[in-house]
Amino acid sequence: MLLTGIVGSAMAQAPREFSLNDAIQFATQQNINVKNTQLDALSAEARIKEIRGVALPQVNVGGAITYNAIIQRVIFPAGGFGAPGDSTASKGKDDVTAIPFGVKLQGNVGANVNQIVFDASYKIGLKAAATYRELAQKNVTASKINVAEQVAKAYYGVLVSEERMKLLDLNIARVDTLLRETRAMNGQGFVEKIDVDRLEVQLNNLKTERQNVKNLVDLSYNLLKFQMGLPINAPIQLTDRIETYSQQDLDRAALLDASFDYGQRIEFSTLQTQLQLADLDYQSIGKQYYPRLTASATYGHNNGRNNFMDFWTTQWFNSAAISLNLNVPVFDGFQKRYQAQQKKIALDKARQSGELLKNSIDLQIQQASVTLANNLQSLQNQKRNMDLAQEVVRVTRIKYKEGVGSNIEVLNAETSSREAQTNYFAALLDYMITKVDLDKALGKLYTGQ
Repeated sequence: MLLTGIVGSAMAQAPREFSLNDAIQFATQQNINVKNTQLDALSAEARIKEIRGVALPQVNVGGAITYNAIIQRVIFPAGGFGAPGDSTASKGKDDVTAIPFGVKLQGNVGANVNQIVFDASYKIGLKAAATYRELAQKNVTASKINVAEQVAKAYYGVLVSEERMKLLDLNIARVDTLLRETRAMNGQGFVEKIDVDRLEVQLNNLKTERQNVKNLVDLSYNLLKFQMGLPINAPIQLTDRIETYSQQDLDRAALLDASFDYGQRIEFSTLQTQLQLADLDYQSIGKQYYPRLTASATYGHNNGRNNFMDFWTTQWFNSAAISLNLNVPVFDGFQKRYQAQQKKIALDKARQSGELLKNSIDLQIQQASVTLANNLQSLQNQKRNMDLAQEVVRVTRIKYKEGVGSNIEVLNAETSSREAQTNYFAALLDYMITKVDLDKALGKLYTGQ
């Protein structure tokens, strides 16, 4: 049982592995921003059903009981109309008769049904509802694309930082070996103590830099988990590795995709849907000039008595009515006319925004393509510089061991090598981030649903 508990605990703490695609797919399901847009889509569905419900019969059932504490009296001339000698009612001082009109208790129950028969603007509303659903889904896709961009950049940041830390570990091991060898040579009187001290300072600097990079790796992991929607303390392991870049990558980055379609960009696709909504909104104003035809029906019962028990034991009288209502707009002070002008202006602005967005997309593609080509060229140059710097370190160490070189040359070579490594990893991260930017500009960063 103890062994089972230990094994179960170890399995529970095992890091979960993620490739870049796995991380993006996970994030598009768990990221809070994506979940919020999905809730907005559900709200849009409820709004669509609400609009459709307008065309269904509207049924209301109700009832009321009224107790007349003081019954209102109706005033007649004394003696009634054409009956001067009538004494059935009391006479007032002003030769009038006040007759009670009503009973103590009144009650009624009934049902009412209303139905739209013809409403031209309602059909436009149904079209707008379907377009509204499409817009809500595109907003979800746009949110997923933004999350995919953030996850990809954070993922690459972790990979680059880990590669940098591995190279620092190699540097530390190399300098540590050289330090031990130099100490041995100092003990034999071949080198001075200052040479040992210089190497020890170099080693301490490397260890400090390694700790800083380790902290950066931890921070990069936390950022990645935050973008993915994972708890910060959840252990994960990345399975992808930094690829080796070739001239083909440069050629691919430098050439534009001639088959690019603006519809691949979610921003342009969303704008087209918004244009459809704006056009339907404009059309709905014109439909308001059409007549509107509705039908209604009512059915109910009522009763009235002076005695409470009689109110429930006597007959209730029913009633029913059916009506057809036609509403023809004639003149509204030109309100709809000016509303239509405002909608038309909004539609024209949206169309012009579409042209502006096209130009903006073209510019983004050009900038990302040129920047990626430049960054890849810089990456290749920095890779050559780093290899050359490492070769210089190797040669100066050999010369130092053979007694034809100085400790200063070794330290300078190590410093130049570290600087070249820093420049290489900075260029590598710039390249990976710009690659994400180009994929996003081309609408190819995330194509899942």
